[in-house]
Amino acid sequence: MKIDIVTDTFSPDVNGVAMTLGHLSKGLKLRGHRIHVIHTGDFAEVGETATSAVPLPGYKEVRIGLPGPFMLRNRWLKKRPDVIYVATESPLGKSALKAANALGIPVASGFHTNFHQYMQQYGVGGLRPIAMAYLKRFHQRANCTLTPSQEVVDQLLSDGLPNVYRLGRGVDSALFHPEKRCEVLRASWGARPNVSVALVVGRVAAEKNFDLVMEAFAQMRQAVPDVQCVVVGDGPLREKLAEKYRWVHFAGVRRGEELARYYASADVLLFPSETETFGNVMLEGMASGLATVSYDYACAAQQVRSGENGFTAPKGDVAGFLKHAVAALALRPDHALRRAARETAQVLSWDQVVSEFESRLQSIAVTPPPSRNLAKRPKYHCKTVFLSDIHLGTVDSKADEVVNFLKHIRCDKLVLNGDIIDGWALKRGTKWSARHSRVIRKVLKMMERDDMEVIYLRGNHDDILERFLPLAFGRLKFTKEHIHTTQTGKRYLVVHGDGFDSVSTNHKWIASLGAVGYDFLLGVNRVYNLYRSMRGKEYFSFSKLVKAKVKSAVSFVDRYEELLQELARHKKCDGIICGHIHTPEDKQVGETHYLNSGDWVESLTAIIEHHDGRMELVNYDKFLESLREVIPKREELAPV
Repeated sequence: MKIDIVTDTFSPDVNGVAMTLGHLSKGLKLRGHRIHVIHTGDFAEVGETATSAVPLPGYKEVRIGLPGPFMLRNRWLKKRPDVIYVATESPLGKSALKAANALGIPVASGFHTNFHQYMQQYGVGGLRPIAMAYLKRFHQRANCTLTPSQEVVDQLLSDGLPNVYRLGRGVDSALFHPEKRCEVLRASWGARPNVSVALVVGRVAAEKNFDLVMEAFAQMRQAVPDVQCVVVGDGPLREKLAEKYRWVHFAGVRRGEELARYYASADVLLFPSETETFGNVMLEGMASGLATVSYDYACAAQQVRSGENGFTAPKGDVAGFLKHAVAALALRPDHALRRAARETAQVLSWDQVVSEFESRLQSIAVTPPPSRNLAKRPKYHCKTVFLSDIHLGTVDSKADEVVNFLKHIRCDKLVLNGDIIDGWALKRGTKWSARHSRVIRKVLKMMERDDMEVIYLRGNHDDILERFLPLAFGRLKFTKEHIHTTQTGKRYLVVHGDGFDSVSTNHKWIASLGAVGYDFLLGVNRVYNLYRSMRGKEYFSFSKLVKAKVKSAVSFVDRYEELLQELARHKKCDGIICGHIHTPEDKQVGETHYLNSGDWVESLTAIIEHHDGRMELVNYDKFLESLREVIPKREELAPV
């Protein structure tokens, strides 16, 4: 299979997710699969792609992958994988899910980290429902979700997530081995040959329950005064804890053989975290022959038999945890419990985990990829399509949706009714992107393939065209206004409409300031609606609220419509088709039919003239949904 893995963290990062993905990708390659890893970072090896990220505020060790929908979509259009594994729930992972869904590529998602449970440790427990809502919506986009413990499987299934499966973890028992015990290393900690060393391995962060770590260390020192306490790892709490507990050895990050020596040179591994989906360090400690002390969940619930090959306390039982921590100090390296821990870990190979992972990916990749034959895409044949206010060149332009809408349309004439390209925004310094170019390419392709006529009317944001009007290049015509005659002989005046906005016409500087204000509202929309999406709520528009609630705005819209209707009557037309104010409308006022095509920033609406001459205002989502309903019915009626 051809498999792409999308993740925020990968080698050489030191954490459970990066380590797990390293073993899975290596194992799949050895089985003959073609693996490509898309991860954050500055460097990428062969078979990898590095993407942009930002460090988590106050936690520089954790990177948050930034969304890359166009990079991912372009890659998967050219090099389509059979299946994709999205390992992390960041904006990068979300954009990967969205791109894969759009292209019909099967996706498995990984639930590696209980981010929603971290909220309590960081003093924002009230945000936990929001975080869980986001995670739920994220994983619902995938064909299946893989998580390492049965406890998390049950939790996610009870939260309403479908197709959740356990994918266990393995350990390299040749790397992590009791024989790597090093007396020189122990001596550097001040540990005498027959005195125990207590070890903690992991991020030095609030979610790892370091308050309990330090309390356990203190009680262990009371019981055995010369016990040595070692912390391996780094994180936001390290500096503060090292200053407060000077008798604890903070060793920083250790990798590979050096990490294996640290494990083997200790005697007791404390694992007090209550927020893990698994806890890989538990298996590494057991493979190294340590007496592990943990709560009875995740990895411990699966692999530890308390009193036989480790010690566990009920989750949240601090007294029980501390009691086991002190008791574990008495167990020498040859104790039966420590030998049993090693024996348990020896049979947990990564090879069997890779085999399970391979089977799960194969089970969702069995469906052949959908045909890319464009002729099979459902298309709606009509006479004319009217679009306005796409505002190419701005962040909020829904250029991808415009292209997708046009892919489902075949028409004789396309009328682009102003503000298609936002010259004002480009002049302010916004960047033109590849997705904006795709709109232009799609229109030109339709002109060439379908012999479609295109009428481009200038708007106020693309008023640079004014000095060249009228202008024609074959089937492409640029003009200021246009008279459109329908199949039934009705005449419609088509204008952008800014000429009937006194602010745009007489006070351009105020209009420019208003455009900046509108962009600000759209920016607020983006942030606020990210929050709403996490809560599972629909999109909400502040700009539409202003138009609906501010009295002067309502009066402006009403006066605008009246003036255009008067113009249509003056031109002896049956109706008017306009844009400009981003307020879609279809209404009959007396003998005049008023149509406003809306915009492709928020409304995502267009006007269609059907072959019978009927004019209709359509919404992007509802239009595509209606096509999906009609096409299957046609197939049912087709002769067998």
